[in-house]
Amino acid sequence: MNKGKQLEFQFQTDLFKTICAPGTLLEAFKSVKRNKGSPGIDGVTIERYEENLEENIQQLGQEVLNWKYKPTPVRRVEIPKPGGKGMRMLGVPIVKDRVLHMAIKMVLEPIIDPTFSENSFGFRPGRNQQQAVKQAQKIVQSGKEFVVDIDLSKFFDRINHDRLIYRLKSHINDPRILRLIGMILRGGIMIDGVKTPSEEGSVQGSPLSPLLSNVVLDELDKELEKRNLEFCRFADDCNIFARTQRGAERIMESIKKFIEKKLKLKVNEEKSKTRKSNEVKFLGMTIIEGTIAIAKATYNKAMEKVKSLIPRGSHLPIEKAMKEVNTWYRGWASYFKMTQYPFQLQLIEAHIRRRFRARIVYQQKKKRNLLALLLKRGIKKKSAAKTVYSNRGIWNLSHTPALDKAYSIEWFVKQAGQIIISNTLMKHWFEIKKRVRLT
Repeated sequence: MNKGKQLEFQFQTDLFKTICAPGTLLEAFKSVKRNKGSPGIDGVTIERYEENLEENIQQLGQEVLNWKYKPTPVRRVEIPKPGGKGMRMLGVPIVKDRVLHMAIKMVLEPIIDPTFSENSFGFRPGRNQQQAVKQAQKIVQSGKEFVVDIDLSKFFDRINHDRLIYRLKSHINDPRILRLIGMILRGGIMIDGVKTPSEEGSVQGSPLSPLLSNVVLDELDKELEKRNLEFCRFADDCNIFARTQRGAERIMESIKKFIEKKLKLKVNEEKSKTRKSNEVKFLGMTIIEGTIAIAKATYNKAMEKVKSLIPRGSHLPIEKAMKEVNTWYRGWASYFKMTQYPFQLQLIEAHIRRRFRARIVYQQKKKRNLLALLLKRGIKKKSAAKTVYSNRGIWNLSHTPALDKAYSIEWFVKQAGQIIISNTLMKHWFEIKKRVRLT
């Protein structure tokens, strides 16, 4: 063995001790604490684990070093998928296991991540959704407007353990680390008090899972690059681009075979399609004629969220209700302001105001009460009476000149505290009057 290989081997074998070192485990705990999360099947919270942190860290490191460590089955949690399309299965490891998973990730990621494709953006340091969407935009602008939109069915549940370990071997030559990861993968799931063995899959909820999923799907990335195909991938959301519909269909057929035969994964036939970019939702966005817009499904979902935040029958004061709406909208818009059409944000803001106006109308109960309110708000008697006694429904009344004037944008901003983001001047935005047609 030459000197270079000896140094590489020494570096790799030291990784196991680095994972078990108290300093590494302590930093891992800090990261787990920042991420928050509920307890696993042992009921131990992050706060409780922290009460004896030094002792817990020392014990965990020794258990792993001496091979006395045994992964605890994860607590199975079901959360509804967007749009009510079934349930998504998550696993919640105990805090102790999450600390170890994070330590492994912290040590291995700097070694493995640099080998990943430049077209992979999900759960990687310094990479994000916005970069992925901009990359997709760039490819579409080059003339490749047909998209192979691949959806992997239950990806995290179907990861093949043997293939994953085989892929890890090309990065990590320490068999102890590979053995430890194998133990974690086979740790099992607790469902209704009964332990179920995990013969395939990776826990969607473990800090280590995103890195392992990228190791699995990097094989797909390398295959696409080998075929000189342009693509963007964010975790298991992958779009491949082609110049023609026929070319996209050929790519879909051949890549589906590769995914199912080589990677041992399953393509969701119902959701995987070939279509033009303006018909594809990628990370909540869509590319329309080379421009970035909020996708129609995403926009509709936001409208439904506003509706749920502002129910008509609520007696919560408008100022307090607006604070809740602002908290949601600020977070939502911080991501979706990547659209090039501020008009889309303006529509959401207008919908928020209309929902509040509808609530105000609903709460008056009787027409004479609504008339009195409009007069109090400075609306002329003739205009107020014409509006109130027009036999319009609540929703139609909420967007009449009288209601718009009584509860204007200025009122919502100054009195109710509504935040407006659509009037922010961002370099990538078109003029606010520019519209976009969603499909």
